Amino acid sequence: MKHVRHLMQSTGPYLAALGILVLLRSTGLAQTLDLVVYDLITSQRSEGSGQDQPITLVGIDESDIQRFGWPIDDGIFCDAFDELNAKGVTAIGFDIYRDQGVGAEQQCLRDRFRGQPTLVSIFNVAAGIAAVPGTPIERQSYNDLSLDADGVVRRDLVHVTGQDEATVAFPLRVLEVATGDRSLRDALDAGTNPGPWLSADGGGYHNEIDAGLGLQRLLRFREPRSYATYTLAEVVDGAVPEDVLRDRVVLIGSTAPSLRDLFEVPHTRFDRGESLFTISGVEVHANRLASLMDERSGSFQPGWLMPGWGNLLMVIGFAGTGLLFGERIPKQRISILVVGLVATGAAAGLGALLWNHIWIGMAMPLTGLLSFSGAAWLRRGMESQQHTQQIQQLLGQTTSPAVAQQLWEQRDSLLSDGRFQGQQLPITTLFTDTASFTSVSEGMSPRELMNWLNRGMEICVPAVTERNGMVNKFTGDGMLAVFGVPLLGDPSAEAQAAVEAAFQIKEGLVTLNEQLKIESKPIMRVRMGIHSGEALVGSMGSAERIEYAVIGDAVNCASRLESYDKNRHEGVLRVLLSSTTLKLLPTEFRESLNLNHWGPVHVKGREEPLDVSELKFDTKQNEGI
Repeated sequence: MKHVRHLMQSTGPYLAALGILVLLRSTGLAQTLDLVVYDLITSQRSEGSGQDQPITLVGIDESDIQRFGWPIDDGIFCDAFDELNAKGVTAIGFDIYRDQGVGAEQQCLRDRFRGQPTLVSIFNVAAGIAAVPGTPIERQSYNDLSLDADGVVRRDLVHVTGQDEATVAFPLRVLEVATGDRSLRDALDAGTNPGPWLSADGGGYHNEIDAGLGLQRLLRFREPRSYATYTLAEVVDGAVPEDVLRDRVVLIGSTAPSLRDLFEVPHTRFDRGESLFTISGVEVHANRLASLMDERSGSFQPGWLMPGWGNLLMVIGFAGTGLLFGERIPKQRISILVVGLVATGAAAGLGALLWNHIWIGMAMPLTGLLSFSGAAWLRRGMESQQHTQQIQQLLGQTTSPAVAQQLWEQRDSLLSDGRFQGQQLPITTLFTDTASFTSVSEGMSPRELMNWLNRGMEICVPAVTERNGMVNKFTGDGMLAVFGVPLLGDPSAEAQAAVEAAFQIKEGLVTLNEQLKIESKPIMRVRMGIHSGEALVGSMGSAERIEYAVIGDAVNCASRLESYDKNRHEGVLRVLLSSTTLKLLPTEFRESLNLNHWGPVHVKGREEPLDVSELKFDTKQNEGI
């Protein structure tokens, strides 16, 4: 047995470190962290202005919708195409679905797409939407966009090889129509374009299967909203200067928020505006087209992506380095300092590479470094009895005897992380506050005030703990008590225990106030809120201070009930209960209660109202005043 325990002490921390890596990757958290870093770098790094490219956008905004209505008549678009072609555009990418015509001029639109060599129509593979009828296949294209799992556009689906002539990406088709040159597509089909192309595990992606479909690369974002942009009305009215159209590509698409063709981009996460930062689909396509133009001119910086096998080697190397530093450096403080410097330097280096379009996943390697060095420190600490100190620390910081007992009984399982794991439990919360505390405190010295408060707590705390409740924290002149933690209990019994505690507190306050009157001291009146529901419970904090946390709507609602309509308070104790708690009570016990139904109550921070009742006590017994 001793040998087994020694083996577990030697290998357990490293198995835990390995488990962290597996969990980080399998849950998608590693990819999330890498994408956060990618978004940060992308949002700060400028790829230049959209004004640098011969691209003009025609955005259908809210003013166009007000003038022309929606959907816009096909005849309006015919007029726009004629105006643009008359001013010498090289191509018109029409990012509007028109497989079904609109208005009396439907044939006009179809004739334009059939006969005008500058027009490119879109279809959508995923949605099964066809191009404008009559459009030759050499001017058809798909406008499907690649979205990551979080709904953000980061990838550019440049091309899918092995398809028919019509199945060409929208920006690539527009470029071919504008230049008459399809050499870029030929290179893509022949496999001679080096990319770099994304894979399911390339760069900071971790088993992102969609990233490996077709030829995809990371999208380069010009400064958001920097392209020359005009409304459809300005085009139809001839108000767009010829110099922003001649020998340029025009992309037409919706920009009005009401049309919902808006997308989150890496900049969205770090934009601090009042509304969610998005860019229109037509601007996304403009960025894709701008990269193709740069590639055709030879000014495109391709960058590089770490392949999946390279990322795996990075993780192994960093984990080995962490193990070496954690085990071989004699003094733990120096070991921690060295690992911290290495981790900081590695993060800065990988961030600098990403700034220069070299993307290497950093979440897994850095976690490997930190977790395996931490495992080494833990193993060495266990040998010096640090686990005993951890338990003592946790026991000393817990306010509930029940929590302390569970900590002690489960101390062996806690050695892996030194804290309670989070879990979801059904609880009943009891929240109290002392009425008129401010006015009472003005007439007492700090010493007298603290003694006065403690006399009240000497009534409240036993009423909770005697019923296996936990006084989670004191809130100045009140307390938060919880029934149903740290172990799963009977929700009905816990709800009844909370109400019974209220009765005991009321009786204790009546007795206390009789004594306070004799002593010529202010009487104590208390408000209480009781609510039941699910809550997240577990240890929270740092190595310096940790406590048992109870988080959730059940806690917030109890607090709001306590503070609701403070002036509506009769007697020594006012108790407001939610219907959620009342429904949990055993039928016989609930029917024995004297309740005053307040009805639906809207409390702060909650959209749905709470159905509230006041627990009434015998008037004489509740006075104590």
